[in-house]
Amino acid sequence: MAEVIDGKIVAEDVVQKVKALTADLIAKGKAKPGLAVVIVGEDPASQVYVASKSRTAKECGFHSLQHTLPADTSEEALLKIIGELNADPAVNGILVQLPLPVHIDAGKIIQAIAPQKDVDGFHFINVGKLGTGELETAFVPCTPAGSMLLIERVRGKDLSGLNAVVVGRSNIVGKPMANLLLAANCTVTIAHSRTKDLPALARTADILVAAVGRPEMVKGDWVKPGATVIDVGINRIPAPEKGEGKTRLVGDVAYAEAAKAAGAITPVPGGVGPMTIAMLMANTLASAYLAAGLKRPSF
Repeated sequence: MAEVIDGKIVAEDVVQKVKALTADLIAKGKAKPGLAVVIVGEDPASQVYVASKSRTAKECGFHSLQHTLPADTSEEALLKIIGELNADPAVNGILVQLPLPVHIDAGKIIQAIAPQKDVDGFHFINVGKLGTGELETAFVPCTPAGSMLLIERVRGKDLSGLNAVVVGRSNIVGKPMANLLLAANCTVTIAHSRTKDLPALARTADILVAAVGRPEMVKGDWVKPGATVIDVGINRIPAPEKGEGKTRLVGDVAYAEAAKAAGAITPVPGGVGPMTIAMLMANTLASAYLAAGLKRPSF
């Protein structure tokens, strides 16, 4: 059976390092990192995510701010708040929780965040930096950044000569994931719904990343023996065996099958998921270091 890549342990390592580096930054007389989270509306899942992000920021020793706005907040009012946060020297990271209400243009809001405070890594300037390999100052979206850290724990930082297949071409995961793998000297293929003979292509992968949002799509016979499998998907499916109306979480990979072939694999839950908030903290810390004229720490 494959090695199980425990995202909880790696995420905790990242958070502990962020805490130590934050204390070191403050000891040098620099300002503590500041993270501002903005949430519009009362989406229950968003409320849970935001509470977790704010809690972890405080645990890391950050200056933590939260703007909780009603669902009918205007786009203009939200842009005004972002402008104020952009101008606030105590804020290093600005995160606007998605999804936003339908009357607000999410793309416009994301591009209004100052690139050096865009700890989600969605601003076009950060997208461009990642795409051109300018990783020293780029902010990388948290989920692919965390996935890359999990891969490095298994394979090391230099992935020269390895074939990587990323299943999914989203701007949030698939494309940045491919760029990170390219920067580590992988030979990378991005696969998607129009790819011919996807199972055969997946079987060429030394590193297989599934990020499509389709429950258990990647089957065991898609996995090259010994491959590192990173499952980014989180899908809720019916679980009648637990009782009527019950559900369970699964990834984009059929875990039980794939684990028989893979060399290492992330579970769902407990794999990539915990890494996302940890890397948000790492990005906020990096922004504070850059603002203080220091080299950003590596993880």
